[in-house]
Amino acid sequence: MKIFETSTAPNPRRVRMFMAEKGLLEKAEFIQIDLAKGENLTAEYAARNPMKKVPVMELDDGTCVAETMAICRYFEESYPDSPSLLGDTPVEKAVVEQWLRWIEFSFFLPTGMCFQHTSGYFKDRMNPIKEWGEECRNSVEKFMHFLDKQLYGKEYICCDRFTAADINAFTTVAFARVVDIRIQPEQENLKSWYQRIKTRDSAGV
Repeated sequence: MKIFETSTAPNPRRVRMFMAEKGLLEKAEFIQIDLAKGENLTAEYAARNPMKKVPVMELDDGTCVAETMAICRYFEESYPDSPSLLGDTPVEKAVVEQWLRWIEFSFFLPTGMCFQHTSGYFKDRMNPIKEWGEECRNSVEKFMHFLDKQLYGKEYICCDRFTAADINAFTTVAFARVVDIRIQPEQENLKSWYQRIKTRDSAGV
């Protein structure tokens, strides 16, 4: 299989980290797409993903799957003997999904919007609204305070073990540094958790 990605972008990193935790990195050929040059906007790329985003997984039979968590779900279901990251029991699966949605909508998405609307990186293909970007920055900072409180007395975000929720939150904290949003000194729980996840081999992909 092939995975079309941009190694510096957060969504592909989420997929790589997920695969690394399951020992599956060697299952795919990773092909780099240059977002700055607009390689994701070509007709050839759009045929794989009409949303023109990264990453995209192309299976050997030509089937293409886009969206980070859809790709991660494929690996979770296809390799049941590898460590599970989306929960084992119905309760675990529900709790992980709950956290994935909280992180996606209240943390990752506003971080991305802050980047897009304040950095000017995509100003050639969108209308950046600085005020919206700054409002999103406020939302990200609020969620980091929320996450710090939720991590009190915990090693991981949920289920008393490492899950995809930790992956998505960890990569978002790292991504937020691009727009100068960092863990605050008083957020000791969040800082300890981040440093703990950072020592995992998968954090280096």
